[in-house]
Amino acid sequence: MSVGEGSAEPLGVTPTATGVNVAVVSAHAEAIFFCLFDAAGKVELSRVSLPGRTGDVHHAHVEGVRPGARYGLRAEGPWRPKAGQRFNVAKLLVDPYALAIDRPFRLDDTMFDARRLGAASDDRDSAAVMPKAIVTARANPQPRLNPPIAWDRQVIYELHVRGFSKLNPAIPEAIRGTFAGLGHPASIAHLRRLGVTTVELLPVAAWLDERHLPPLGLVNYWGYNPVAWMAPDPRLAPGGFAEVAAAVAALHAAGIAVILDVVFNHSGESDHLGPTVSMRGLDNATYYRLEQGDPSGYVNDAGTGNILAVDRPPVLRLVMDALRTWAERTGIDGFRFDLATTLGRRTEGFDPAAPLLAAIEQDPLLRDLVLIAEPWDIGPGGYQLGNFPPAWGEWNDRYRDTVRRFFRGDPGMVGDLATRLAGSADIFAPRYRSVTRSINFITAHDGFTLADLVAHARKHNDANGEGNRDGTDQNASWNNGVEGATATPAILARRKADIRALLMTLLLSRGTPMLTMGDELGRSQQGNNNAYAQDNPVAWLDWGTADGELIDFAAEILALRREHPALRDPRPLTGKTPEDGGEPDVGWYGPAGSALDESGWHAPDGRTLVAVLAVRAGNGTTDRVCIVLHGGPAPIEVQLPPNAGGVPWRLATASSGSDAVRAALSNPPQSLRSEPRSALLFVG
Repeated sequence: MSVGEGSAEPLGVTPTATGVNVAVVSAHAEAIFFCLFDAAGKVELSRVSLPGRTGDVHHAHVEGVRPGARYGLRAEGPWRPKAGQRFNVAKLLVDPYALAIDRPFRLDDTMFDARRLGAASDDRDSAAVMPKAIVTARANPQPRLNPPIAWDRQVIYELHVRGFSKLNPAIPEAIRGTFAGLGHPASIAHLRRLGVTTVELLPVAAWLDERHLPPLGLVNYWGYNPVAWMAPDPRLAPGGFAEVAAAVAALHAAGIAVILDVVFNHSGESDHLGPTVSMRGLDNATYYRLEQGDPSGYVNDAGTGNILAVDRPPVLRLVMDALRTWAERTGIDGFRFDLATTLGRRTEGFDPAAPLLAAIEQDPLLRDLVLIAEPWDIGPGGYQLGNFPPAWGEWNDRYRDTVRRFFRGDPGMVGDLATRLAGSADIFAPRYRSVTRSINFITAHDGFTLADLVAHARKHNDANGEGNRDGTDQNASWNNGVEGATATPAILARRKADIRALLMTLLLSRGTPMLTMGDELGRSQQGNNNAYAQDNPVAWLDWGTADGELIDFAAEILALRREHPALRDPRPLTGKTPEDGGEPDVGWYGPAGSALDESGWHAPDGRTLVAVLAVRAGNGTTDRVCIVLHGGPAPIEVQLPPNAGGVPWRLATASSGSDAVRAALSNPPQSLRSEPRSALLFVG
């Protein structure tokens, strides 16, 4: 082959008219090799040392290499962990800029450098077990949903691409559990029936199992352990970016936006005992943040063994290029950033103007997308809810914890519940941020499902093989008298009513609601609150046992949310009478129908909150709703506050199906018996 120096730009392996340009960042490697393999990805056909170097970029132009060719990288340099350097030319490496790989990652002992455990050397070649990158041609940018969904109309549905369709009998078996299955009409029909506007996909970039899982017969299911950030995992997208883009286009055609959960806080190479499969072998000291004073160890702010040094130019560039690649090649509408505090941490602490966050804010493509932070990690100063850039949304765990504790029956929760119901303005309004940036959720992929939240007082994670030590113990859950499965009709009915009350609360709150896959149809994980390693029916959505009535109930609440701007107005509530003499935007009441006073807000035995919300609609009328939330274990008589102009309230829906509630549907009540742990919605 004819090999020339090529160019330092663009990074990665890029087809040209006559071959490929190869450009790889490594500040400390003595040599970088471009390794070509046969079509099966088994035989190394040639190994080319990159002859050019510009700064820290090693580069070459290799004639005759076409799209579809399989390749890997190797890096030659010293093994000096105390200096942060872990080179081994025997380990084949996946290009961080790879756009496709020919197989999923599977851990093998040859991926691990034996010197990490004290061996004098390790010349075992890992090429036979490593995925090979595939040379990929340029592609035209894919369109995003046009017009984009306004923040006040967003309803997010968090789903796992594999788990969502894996057991759906309405989808051809060959494509279940893939992007093609997600884009299938049966998948889209469910999302449209439910009425969500946006799907948030758990990570889909190619990932690697944690090393303790294979001996347990388990694999990483969630995908929060990435290695190749720009390559769709072949298990989810065997057709690569084309398959992802087709699914996104199908969702867009149905009016549904797509957000991608991305993981840039750490990589699947783990701690100092982990495998060498990509950046560790290319330039460990550049790509990772190492321990000060002992560069043989890794900073572990993500709790996964390592974190990326995203404030360094090469890593910042990698993340930005990855984000743009996914946005351009698939047409997705936004990103949710896992453990985003790590991405904004400088050496002196978290900074909302840290290099990566600032770069995203000024990027002409990325800044207009939906951007959502998980605003915490386990590092110093790791909890940063409310402190991300103004346009970003943030997962609001304060909302989750407050709603759970209120309905569990914890004392003194009425005041905090009102704040969360109103959109958590205490968190978002001080920096003049819309309350729509509060991503409200009661459950997420990480934790109990909604059905398990009301059926388990404690976690049951034995299937994960860690002696039930993994997963949080702070669940604020309850079991209605029996732990786990039961056949007792009264308990089953009580649990179903609890689920409906929680769903109503979430979907009627100001802010942006997020549903977790399957909560709308009663999905259980058998009490497992950390199902990251359960790539099986425990975590997959069981369509055969779907509760159709619950689906319809959730759809009904979402329809009411769309219909009533009082339920989704983006402005913080004030409770003040407008200067033009209109109505206050909110009134807060106790169960007796009188406005809450100081003692009512903080009463330890307070279990009931009544809120009247009002907002002027575009046609000059006022939209009014009255929400009644009762978290007590016994029923209570609720006196409704008067509606403006003396017009009777009309009961729109309720979590309970009691005789009193059914009667109220046809006879507008002045007072109503509110069942234990229940929710009611009245409209004016």
